[in-house]
Amino acid sequence: MTITLAEEIMLLSLDDASGATRQRQAVGWAVAGGILLELVLAGRVSVTGKYLEVVDPTPTGMRLPDSRIPMMEAWMRGRSKRRVTDWLARDHGKGVAAAVESLHERGAVAEAEHRVLGLFPVRRFPEADASVERALRDRLAAVVLGGAEPDGRTAGLVALIHSAKLHGLAFPDRPRAEVEARTAEIADGQWAAESVRTAIRDTQAAMAAVTVVTFIAAG
Repeated sequence: MTITLAEEIMLLSLDDASGATRQRQAVGWAVAGGILLELVLAGRVSVTGKYLEVVDPTPTGMRLPDSRIPMMEAWMRGRSKRRVTDWLARDHGKGVAAAVESLHERGAVAEAEHRVLGLFPVRRFPEADASVERALRDRLAAVVLGGAEPDGRTAGLVALIHSAKLHGLAFPDRPRAEVEARTAEIADGQWAAESVRTAIRDTQAAMAAVTVVTFIAAG
């Protein structure tokens, strides 16, 4: 099963047994960034500095990213480009729900209902197909812990993990300091083509900016 960057972030964040989302706030930014980066790597959206632009509305064949193309076009309101941070803030909450639903539809997670205080129903998504997450974690371990050279998609995933500080979700048995230097190196992307480096760098910068603004507002 091939899953998207946003779905991979969600798999890492969902507790296998309870189906609860861990580090939901940070995961929300990583999921929104993952959907955006997926479209950038597919050549459907360009991210240049602070701005994004839909350059090709043709579907990629990936349901989750494709669902965002018409949403972006409507959000543009006839403009050629808009701020990346504004889009990430807009998709921050919706992206998590969309990624979970996509995983559920594809059989990677199951759906269960949990009641808070015995009254209020909350949907949870425990693991249904352990092989999907196991393959994902093996791939990350090979690149981050084993030193294997990443492909563009894996590098993008590591960059999202690094930007959102999700090291503990991706590598729960390793101290953050042990993996952070390597994830930073991969996110920097000196091994990659310039177009991939630029896409990852600008998406990371937008995620960092919108996360800081949210933190200040919350404080």
